[in-house]
Amino acid sequence: MATTRRDYYEILGVGRAASEQDVKRAFRRLARELHPDVSNKPNAEERFREVVEAYEVLSKPETRALYDRFGHDGLRSGGFRPTTFDFGSLADIFSAFFGDDVFGVGGQSRPVRGADVAAAVEIELEDAAGGVTRDVSVQVALACEECGGDGVAPGTTAATCDECHGAGRVQQVAQTAFGQFVRSQACARCQGTGRIVEHPCARCRGAGRVLEDRTRSVQIPAGIHDGQRIRLSGEGHVGPVGGQSGDLYVVVHIRPHERLVREGDDVFSTVDLTMTQAALGARVAVSTLDGEEELEFGPGTQPGELRVLRGRGMPVLNGFGRGDQRVLVNVAVPRHLTDEQRDLLGEFEQTVGEKTYRSDEGFFEKLKSAFR
Repeated sequence: MATTRRDYYEILGVGRAASEQDVKRAFRRLARELHPDVSNKPNAEERFREVVEAYEVLSKPETRALYDRFGHDGLRSGGFRPTTFDFGSLADIFSAFFGDDVFGVGGQSRPVRGADVAAAVEIELEDAAGGVTRDVSVQVALACEECGGDGVAPGTTAATCDECHGAGRVQQVAQTAFGQFVRSQACARCQGTGRIVEHPCARCRGAGRVLEDRTRSVQIPAGIHDGQRIRLSGEGHVGPVGGQSGDLYVVVHIRPHERLVREGDDVFSTVDLTMTQAALGARVAVSTLDGEEELEFGPGTQPGELRVLRGRGMPVLNGFGRGDQRVLVNVAVPRHLTDEQRDLLGEFEQTVGEKTYRSDEGFFEKLKSAFR
């Protein structure tokens, strides 16, 4: 039984009235998605071959007309055979169909941008609240001062690669039923540089770059959150062959605070009152981002009460204003009493009446306070 083959228009996701540009755009999109270099899908290779085959047919007026009129059988009778090729890089595939200009790889190799560098710094919560400057040390590749980043020993010059003639890329041409199939790839002899260094620099051994330790100051803005990154442009590895430098990314970690917990731009803390302090009222010091501060708690303060300090939280990052600090009241009940203390509490309990524990708030007022 003959196997039913998928419609080429369906494979590319275009209509039968699609223009040549529509077909080309569809192929580029699917190629980037399905090429085995970038896709983890189990059937990516099979689907990619389908996409290539569909593009080979629909991108040429003569084969497209034959397919539109007679379908797959018409192509076979007309001598069409899908191109057989190995899976090079995605750039190689695109170059084969569209030419080197698609990726700007024609002619002499262009300088490559250097890699990025990552570093981490730890700060206190108070530092995150006020902003702070910290130094970070990283090891980066810099242009060799001995050869000026050229990789060639002083007083000598590099020779033009005789394999690619200085282009940095070589092309392999395969003959198919519908013309030539051209595959472009980096020159293996010169590693894509277009030149041969016969006398490499002694300091960098021809690499043109050397590793050095550098220290950079990082301005950490007020309000930054744990795990956020700060980018220092151009402070990463310098690129080979005179390419621009990458970036330095500094990850900021905020150490846990002993008394304060951050939630967004608000901070939370607790205050411990003794049973008598809660009953009689007291002034107690609480921790804030600005240091210790005394708060007044009136007689009859209840456990679970929340005191809100407006504008005493974290600054809004790259914005205006500050969050709040919310102080939760915890009332400590004595665990270990002497006989005398037990007797005194017993005497107190005998004098307690209905009014002693009566709340000044009704049920709904309590419920509203709890939600606040």
